[in-house]
Amino acid sequence: MTGTSTGAGATTGGRTGTRDPGGPLGILLALATLAAGAALVVAPLHARGIAAVTGVGLILLGIALVRRRDRRAGPRAAGAALARAAGALIALFGLVVALWPSAGAPWIAFLIGVAIVLHGALAIVQAFLPRGMRPEAAGEEPAGTDQRITAVIAGLAGIVFGALTFVWPVLTLTTFRYAVGVWLVFHGLRGLLAPLLARAARRAHRRGTRIGTGTGIGAGTGNSGGAEPAHRRRLPRWARTVGAVAALAVAAAFAWGSGAVLGGAPLPQPGAFYAAPAQLPDEPGRLLRAEALSEGVPEGAEAWRILYTTTHPDGSPAVSSGTVLAPRERGDDPLPLLTVAHGTTGVVGKCAPSLSATPFVDGAGTAMAELVTEHGWVAVTSDYVGLGTSGTHPYLVGDAEARNVLDASRAVQRFSEIATTTETVVWGHSQGGQAALWTGQIAADYAPELEIRGVAAFAPAADLFGLAEADKDSAAGKTVSAYIASTWDRLYPELELEQQLTPGSQGGVERIRNLCFNGSDALGAILYGTQVPNQVFPDRLLDGAFGERLQAQAPTGPWPAPVFVAQGLADPLVRPAMQRDWVTGRCSAGEPIEFRTYPGLSHNTLVAADSPLTPEIVRWTLDRWQGKDAASNCDDLPDATAD
Repeated sequence: MTGTSTGAGATTGGRTGTRDPGGPLGILLALATLAAGAALVVAPLHARGIAAVTGVGLILLGIALVRRRDRRAGPRAAGAALARAAGALIALFGLVVALWPSAGAPWIAFLIGVAIVLHGALAIVQAFLPRGMRPEAAGEEPAGTDQRITAVIAGLAGIVFGALTFVWPVLTLTTFRYAVGVWLVFHGLRGLLAPLLARAARRAHRRGTRIGTGTGIGAGTGNSGGAEPAHRRRLPRWARTVGAVAALAVAAAFAWGSGAVLGGAPLPQPGAFYAAPAQLPDEPGRLLRAEALSEGVPEGAEAWRILYTTTHPDGSPAVSSGTVLAPRERGDDPLPLLTVAHGTTGVVGKCAPSLSATPFVDGAGTAMAELVTEHGWVAVTSDYVGLGTSGTHPYLVGDAEARNVLDASRAVQRFSEIATTTETVVWGHSQGGQAALWTGQIAADYAPELEIRGVAAFAPAADLFGLAEADKDSAAGKTVSAYIASTWDRLYPELELEQQLTPGSQGGVERIRNLCFNGSDALGAILYGTQVPNQVFPDRLLDGAFGERLQAQAPTGPWPAPVFVAQGLADPLVRPAMQRDWVTGRCSAGEPIEFRTYPGLSHNTLVAADSPLTPEIVRWTLDRWQGKDAASNCDDLPDATAD
């Protein structure tokens, strides 16, 4: 009795009541979905090819859902209608992506993400439908509890992956393509195997039913004669569950990692120390306050955070913060002064080096610590206006940065804890390299009481216009462009930069603006740069007033002391050939420069502790102090072919 009833139910569910959509067309759809997924994983596709293949895969998945229908009226038909509606939407999104692969990464990623989220949400909704309302997949047996749990887990994985495409629109078409490809492969295999497994189970069940009916033994157990044991029938289900759990774990790991990286590192906000006094002195270079630093100070040294007066780019009074590093053991005689212009750390207050847990690692930090602790120098570094203090940071505005730097050297002359000379050597890396060159260029007019003994610039951003053109498509270049856009829009409102950025870049610019370019934030800033789909500044801007402003930031001299320029040949940001062209131009104008190149070194490894530049710049600086003649290789500049 039991065996006969069970067999009838299987026949009704599998043949009489429901159209079985497995068949040749179902197999072709599954094979095509599998092929699309495999192509995303292994084929060498360009961005448009990736979009087109992904769109085709979504179309195939949508058609497979549309084919899930039941001939019977009632609740089951309502569940099938839900699947068909979702499938039609997914196929529509796939069609748009496939036919319009050049729409741009944000739009394509949005459509892909919505389709994947919709597919995952459908699986979850169907899992919670009452049993009589659930349309079964091609040829499958009615889903049990374990299969519904698997559907929920797989659906959650799909929703998380789909949501990640919104966060990573460009990476969706470069890196996340592999996750989407595996997702399509999974559903293609499922479409191939589900009908085969279901038919094998039905045949085994029928054999068991016949034996049970004929002998009266084990009719309802499915474990007599030729029937397949129950634990073997469960194995494919458990395999699907393991796969779904693994997919959810990978998706969750991606989501957690994205949040950790893009959320930025928790950095201290400027406190009361950085606030300007109610009555601000008009005289630039006045020391306002100082307090001792203990964190990140090299062994054998003492350090302080300082606040002093300086000027805004328009010449109005301002305050800036900075740091002073001095040897712990020192006598009464004035110590040699090293003036340091730091590289890019960001453009908002929390990015000030004096707020960092490692305030003395920027640029050639190891060389600076050696000069202080082993040779008895004092090093002063300006944070620049807007970093720590209020106001807009004059990012890559050379004249304004140089005034901040020179005023820091003036302020340290009034610091009672130490005595320094008015003679100084100026260093700077990257943004600070440009600032160092400008510092030497304007020192005689702006701060004539200071004597510049030498200027050293490491991978300086000496040609902003060239950088804007050469780096417009790189992640680091987009990050730098975002910093320029968010600060220059305030410094030069007549340019209306933020209203003229390329479509789709405004959101990325605002997010990058609030991230620092040092410590853990640096990775987030760069990764956000990868998600700006196009160059930040359209080419037409470079041909107008904005391009003229960029060109005006190139330091041209004259310099009152020897100039040293170091350049890594593996630098992807400040291009070696572009740097050599700038040096060539200055040499042709009669400015003696010593230009050294370093094979295999990038923008940051050029100033790393183990860089050959570290001992060389220490020796060069000591030579300037001792009044030795400086070398100039303008007549025989080294080759600057990139590695």
